[in-house]
Amino acid sequence: MKFENFIARRYLVSKHKVNFITIISILSIGGITIGVAALIVVLSVFNGFGSLVTSFLVNFDPHIRVEILNPDNGKAVERLDSVLSKNSEVVKFSPYVSGKVLAFRAGLFQVVNLKGIDVSSGESIYDIEQSMLYGKYSLAQKGIYPEMLLGLHLADRMQTLIGDTLTLLSPAGIEKAVTQFAAPKTEKFILSGIYSTTNNEYDDSYIFTSLQFAQNLLGYKDHIQGYDIRLNDIDESFDVKAQLQKMLPAEDYRIETWYDFHRDLYSVMQIERWTAYIILCLIIAVASFNILGSLSMSVIEKKRDIGVLHSMGAQQKSILKIFMYEVILIGIIGTIAGLFLGYFICFLQLKFNIYPLDPTQYKIDSLPLQLRLSDFFFVSGASLLLTFLASLFPAKKAAKINTIEAIKWE
Repeated sequence: MKFENFIARRYLVSKHKVNFITIISILSIGGITIGVAALIVVLSVFNGFGSLVTSFLVNFDPHIRVEILNPDNGKAVERLDSVLSKNSEVVKFSPYVSGKVLAFRAGLFQVVNLKGIDVSSGESIYDIEQSMLYGKYSLAQKGIYPEMLLGLHLADRMQTLIGDTLTLLSPAGIEKAVTQFAAPKTEKFILSGIYSTTNNEYDDSYIFTSLQFAQNLLGYKDHIQGYDIRLNDIDESFDVKAQLQKMLPAEDYRIETWYDFHRDLYSVMQIERWTAYIILCLIIAVASFNILGSLSMSVIEKKRDIGVLHSMGAQQKSILKIFMYEVILIGIIGTIAGLFLGYFICFLQLKFNIYPLDPTQYKIDSLPLQLRLSDFFFVSGASLLLTFLASLFPAKKAAKINTIEAIKWE
């Protein structure tokens, strides 16, 4: 063991007395421990909420959406089909059309989003089939009217039950209706099922029907608006988007990922996460200032010892190492203790739900947490860096102490 490390440990914990400087060092370790633990817990909460929100939103959102900017261009559809079929990350892709329509029934009116999808995509892409609450998943034609699916909140506002009919008015024929005094394009649909999801946007304002009927009502004829895509792994969305952008010209296609659909929300969550990280790092910074103060007083107290070490042949570099080792030991002890404390608190929440939530007010019954190994590395790095910076000034000051001045009165 190097003598610098040995002396640093003896300075940190004296076997004979507990003085004011030792107390400040202990408080500094406590401050680092609390700061690191707080960072781990808060970042885990942000991770939990972020993953929860993402899972809620991507239940009905595709991983990637490619919109054809000129739907009348048949070659654009063929080219897109070919590109998607050759991509190994693509599990399923399905055509869609969508648009705003006016739904009315028994004097109730509501502007909603009508989305026409392929029948098989209700399970493979949108998870509609698994979300059915009442009725059944069916987009066929029942008698003379096609079938549709409504979100729970929308069905409640329209006072609609299974088997009722809704009339949808499309904006596609409004201009012609005004100029030529013709009736606007309308269509009656039969409600075959009501779904309930964790995404209020769909529950509040989306009607699903088959692609063919939506094309007719929205004026697409036999064209499609684009493709919704599911991948093997949602984390590959950004790489696949980049690949598609290289192969598909931007003037013909618009490519968006699940992140782009709710970019503002995800950006705010990311800003909140970094803000919390910076603010909680201030706890560690305050503890580091305590370290700076205690080490500076330690240098004054150990001035005679430094002079003796110099007279015995110790170099300035060795004196510098002694006091830096002392602070690094404080940082390591506090950081490790904080990591264990933060992990323990998260473990208690995950295992015993020590902070429950009211499921009647929230969609979950406990505070969501998600531990990530990267957070442990980032927090540890920030803690050790701050303590290292706190050690530089007093350690350099100790190394420059004049030997004669330090021991001339001894």
